[in-house]
Amino acid sequence: MSKYLTRTVITLSFVSLFADIASEMLYPVMPFYLKSIGFTALAIGLLEGFAQVIIGFSTGYFGQLSDRIGKRMPFVRTGYFLAAIAKPMMTVLIYPWWIFFVRFIDRLGKGLRTGARDAVLSMEADDSDKGKVFGFHRGMDTLGAAIGPACALVYLIYHPGDYRNLFLIAFGPGLISVAITFLVREKKTIAAKAKTASANFFSFMGYWKDSSPAYKRILTGLLCFALFNSSDAFLFLAAKAGGMQDNYIIGAYIFYNIVFAATAFPAGSLADKFGMKKAFIVGLILFAMVYAGMSVVHENVWLYIWFFIYGVYAAFTDGVSSAWISKHCSKEERGTAIGFYKGMSSICLLFASAIAGLLWMHFSPHVALMFSVVGALVVVFYFLVAARKTA
Repeated sequence: MSKYLTRTVITLSFVSLFADIASEMLYPVMPFYLKSIGFTALAIGLLEGFAQVIIGFSTGYFGQLSDRIGKRMPFVRTGYFLAAIAKPMMTVLIYPWWIFFVRFIDRLGKGLRTGARDAVLSMEADDSDKGKVFGFHRGMDTLGAAIGPACALVYLIYHPGDYRNLFLIAFGPGLISVAITFLVREKKTIAAKAKTASANFFSFMGYWKDSSPAYKRILTGLLCFALFNSSDAFLFLAAKAGGMQDNYIIGAYIFYNIVFAATAFPAGSLADKFGMKKAFIVGLILFAMVYAGMSVVHENVWLYIWFFIYGVYAAFTDGVSSAWISKHCSKEERGTAIGFYKGMSSICLLFASAIAGLLWMHFSPHVALMFSVVGALVVVFYFLVAARKTA
């Protein structure tokens, strides 16, 4: 076993694989299920916006809390457990208040686990190997994101419209992910000294003031990009507006996840060798290419070409961003540092999607997507010029 692909890294990667099989099995059918029980498009949008806010604040708070007590795995296990039990709970009642409550449980679980889990991963590697560690983990996670929708499509071919049973089936891989977390042996860490007498739900927001200048420079660029990086749903809508059929769009999404999974580890290795900033800039340029191309897509072959490039973009940005910022914070505060980034980026995503939606409605899909293209290029300029001190 290599020095960076440790037992903990591999185990947590399998945890994420099974968790994503469960979650992504439901991703393509969630809107259809919600509509079947009476949700309008506006209600679905509000539900997803609500989910992003929950992720944003809970990731930051619980990441900081894991630093304060010096333990990570209780947060990881509880987070995956909440996400697992939320799947079958979705079918118990169809009232809006119940659906919002279950979605809260599911996203709270994601917030609980993310900062603590990434802190555990960060501790498993030296600075020279962090890209590989996060890349491998993200690759396994995304492999689950390809297997899940594929399983859902196969099931629905034989049981069309039977969305409710899919939620029950997804409970299986969700429970497996929880069971695997008990195989992780957590290293002892020193609890971070609290800078305030007590921690409230928003206290992690104070980390910005105490963070290093390099962390601030990096995070400024990452969050600026997040404000232009709207939900992937707009890419699906753009494909639909271009005349693509649903099965080709879902197939392209599965293809994207396969490409992402296959390229995440090589991208992380390249980031370790040539620098995190250079790797992330490559990802931003690929992002701009995809959004520009998707704004005028009308053929299936181009749909798959752009989603192939989109998978490579994700490999050069997703795990790389977490590895990058973890190199510029103390190991006692990695949960807080990563949690602050994940939390703020989730909130930025909410605003990005709202802006894209307004541009889509009042102007055109082309304008909405090109807004993201311009934003990505602005961030490229920032990292090349304004933040050139950031290694």
